[in-house]
Amino acid sequence: MIGQDLNVQMIHLAAADFINFPIYVGNLDYTQRMKPETLIFDLDDTLYPPDSGVWQRIGERINLYMHTKVNIPLAEVTRIREAYFHEYGTTLRGLQILHHVDALDYLSFVHDIPLQEYLKPNPILRSRLASLPQNKVIFTNADRAHAERVIDALDLGGIFEQIIDIIAIHPYCKPQPEAFQIALQKLGIADPSRCVIFEDSARNLRTARSLGLITVFVGSNGQFSGAHLRISSLDELMKIFKPDFSLTIRGEE
Repeated sequence: MIGQDLNVQMIHLAAADFINFPIYVGNLDYTQRMKPETLIFDLDDTLYPPDSGVWQRIGERINLYMHTKVNIPLAEVTRIREAYFHEYGTTLRGLQILHHVDALDYLSFVHDIPLQEYLKPNPILRSRLASLPQNKVIFTNADRAHAERVIDALDLGGIFEQIIDIIAIHPYCKPQPEAFQIALQKLGIADPSRCVIFEDSARNLRTARSLGLITVFVGSNGQFSGAHLRISSLDELMKIFKPDFSLTIRGEE
């Protein structure tokens, strides 16, 4: 079973112990116009609005799984779920490490929701994504099956060249640096500064930026100054690109 050979020591390996990508710790100077080669998109609450109800429904399924399949008392589920999320990156990784949960069983259960009730085709987003010449990929802490269902529900089939899912980055997950390093390796990317990542998670973006990626925070709630750019949703995607599909990024002052 996936995850039965996991241990905490593996999860907390230093990034430098895994794949030899540079980690950028100083201020980055992106004051010159640059053309990215790859656009990396998070899936849930990034490709579609966070108020769609999808993640709320998945959250209910996670709680149900923890209570009915892992026998965690219902009164303790929320606290334990949050603790696993913060300690291990995802609830799944915590359940794998501490309860030997099978990843495929968990992912199948929690993503078993009627997506068509929450997501509709987005022809405007499809047109905008299709107009961008860069390679476009999905990088998600969900599994491929869920990603493909979301893509189908939004009518974005054929837009993304590749999906990097939670199984592909085993035994890690976002926001761990190792997860990003595995994803970059699988994508054949040697220079992270030629990639732009779109994410709704501040902690994921912090890791991505530390590894040298160009970061775009997607969301309208709260303030996050750690990304290079910010848009409220992918409806504003084209605002960050110049007519030649380049963009201009300023480093931190």
